[in-house]
Amino acid sequence: MTEISASLRPGRPAPLGATYDGQGVNFAVFSERATRVELCLFDPADPTREIRRFDLQEKVHHVWHGYLPGLQPGALYGFRVHGPFDPAQGLVFNPAKLLVDPYARAFSGKLNWDHPVLREPKNGEVLEGRAAPDIRDDAPAKPKSVVVHDSFDWGNDARPLTSWHRTVIYELHVKGFTRRNPAVPPELRGTYAGLTTPAAIDHLRKLGITAVELLPVHEAVDEAPLVHRGLVNYWGYSTIGFFAPDQRYSSRGSLGGQVADFKAMVKALHQNGIEVILDVVYNHTGEGNQGGPTVCFKGLDNRAYYRLNPEDPRHYVDFTGTGNSWNVLHLQGLKLIADSMRYWAEQMHVDGFRMDLATTLGRGTRDFDPRSAFFQIVHQDPVLSKVKLIAEPWDIADGGYQVGNFPVLWAEWNGKYRDVIRRYWKGEKDSVAELGYRLTGSSDLYELSGRGPWASINYVAIHDGFTLHDLVSYNEKHNEANGEGNQDGSNENHSWNFGHEGPTQDPKIVAMREQQKRNLLATLLLSQGVPMLCAGDEIGKTQRGNNNAYCQDNETSWLDWELDEHRRATLEFTAKMIRLRMEQPVLQRREFFHGTHIWNSDFKDLAWFRPDGEEMTLEDWRDPAISALGVLIGGDAIPAFDPDGNRVLGDTLLILMNPRAEPVDFTLPAIRWGIDWEIAIDTSQPEPVRGRTPAGELVRLSSRALIVLRHATRSEP
Repeated sequence: MTEISASLRPGRPAPLGATYDGQGVNFAVFSERATRVELCLFDPADPTREIRRFDLQEKVHHVWHGYLPGLQPGALYGFRVHGPFDPAQGLVFNPAKLLVDPYARAFSGKLNWDHPVLREPKNGEVLEGRAAPDIRDDAPAKPKSVVVHDSFDWGNDARPLTSWHRTVIYELHVKGFTRRNPAVPPELRGTYAGLTTPAAIDHLRKLGITAVELLPVHEAVDEAPLVHRGLVNYWGYSTIGFFAPDQRYSSRGSLGGQVADFKAMVKALHQNGIEVILDVVYNHTGEGNQGGPTVCFKGLDNRAYYRLNPEDPRHYVDFTGTGNSWNVLHLQGLKLIADSMRYWAEQMHVDGFRMDLATTLGRGTRDFDPRSAFFQIVHQDPVLSKVKLIAEPWDIADGGYQVGNFPVLWAEWNGKYRDVIRRYWKGEKDSVAELGYRLTGSSDLYELSGRGPWASINYVAIHDGFTLHDLVSYNEKHNEANGEGNQDGSNENHSWNFGHEGPTQDPKIVAMREQQKRNLLATLLLSQGVPMLCAGDEIGKTQRGNNNAYCQDNETSWLDWELDEHRRATLEFTAKMIRLRMEQPVLQRREFFHGTHIWNSDFKDLAWFRPDGEEMTLEDWRDPAISALGVLIGGDAIPAFDPDGNRVLGDTLLILMNPRAEPVDFTLPAIRWGIDWEIAIDTSQPEPVRGRTPAGELVRLSSRALIVLRHATRSEP
């Protein structure tokens, strides 16, 4: 280590964190109620050994700061913060507990639960009638913050800036995507660099996706119950460092190499036209409730960073089901979120954010408010207002389900879409009335707020729940490996009536399952809105019925790249559906349907049909006996434009769907809707039968099948 000055210089209160300027490092950390803050340096060769300690004596606007000449990138550090220990008042300062820097750009080392990392002794010792702090030093057990140099050669990196209406999202786990891929070099499997290899890039490009949505890559901690069961928090929804890429996925070490590794990954994906969206967890942290560890925010300023129970500040308000909720009512709590988002957008070049349990971020003192301070900050920010913003529009508290209620600029995971598409293909008769809204962009949810179909992020399977393959293969969850008595995870009971649960070699059952997967994939990619695929669903990923594999860092979660004929066929079908979507302007609407032809009043941009070829009436939508139906999207009724602003005409599409267990004969609509039709997709056939079918004739839909027909657009008037 380069020689360090014996004392700190005053330094600056901004920016927060550790900032290297080529000559030394400026440290700045917020604590409103601390009485003293110490900077501690550790030996990179032995991170358990503390080598120097300095008082940060300067304080401006509750920011403690100092400048240390001679310190270099790669240095390890932490803080010890002094102040009152009075949990009944929400104050839990304890200098015996080493704290990581909340603005650290990288961490090295993991939390060791074999050491005294809790704020109070487990024996409940009290001092003068109050809980006593645990005064045992836990520094050897704590991750250390790392001084990082921000330099990186971005070259001519350019954001793809893919329009929402042409976006196809692929949700993936950095490690799980490449960990078992034999075409990826062993030393790169499961890393950020693994995503830059030809095998990974080629799969994404051939599939046709435009954006990867990465499961949490912020530095996280593993909860004690998992560690004691020999498991980890694989998904990473237990953040402790909102500026630090998780060291677990680094191919370049943990002394700052993870930052360069992440940037190189983003650069490579951008070069291939793929955007990077981060799944971020600003609603809570990995410190849990009053029984959780003190790693960062609790020891820095518990009242500033967490929402405490006003009647008993020893306990936390928990809107999230994790033990704590982030304090968006405090200025510093809001500032940290905004600073973190700007850092990832500006310095790390990411293209957007998916907000986990976003309802919590929009809550005032209790209820959700789409005009809350968090949304206002994002809306007016010149950087954040221009990136892709996606909300998971719920949390677990009262009033938590807010699908459709987020403000402009925000797209939302559409849980209602997922539910009705599953119900429809299971043959539930009460699903048809809602189906029309979901296939056409959910105007009932998003139009009044001034948003378009793009606001609906459509999906049928995500990381949280059954994989697509397991969705049609299991009636009940099988989470026994998680060690929670199969009580964890959502109670998804599907019963697709195939007569067998789990793996089978029965060709009839296998064929039915594969066809139902094609139905779900086709419906997703034919729907208006933004489709999102879960990584592995395109290759038949199974978790053997585990619908909550959050702690399974093993082959349960990792993608299996050894493809049999069925899995290869699913991959080819998914890529084909994405190509169809990208080729057809009618599937990429930027506005909701009008019900009329905006270029020619003789025709409609959207029409629904019964199997007899007649348009559906209001009474038909209410008729539980009707399940098979057709939807026509007029190619010459939709204004579509190429990148140069020229109007483009696509085909007119007729989508026929039959969720019944028996075939249905469908009469094609009258000639005014189209002279003749060509089958482009038939989920009951590996390859659709070619040829043309004139208007008014019959098309047979197999049981549980979907057919897409198309005809060339009429000339523009």
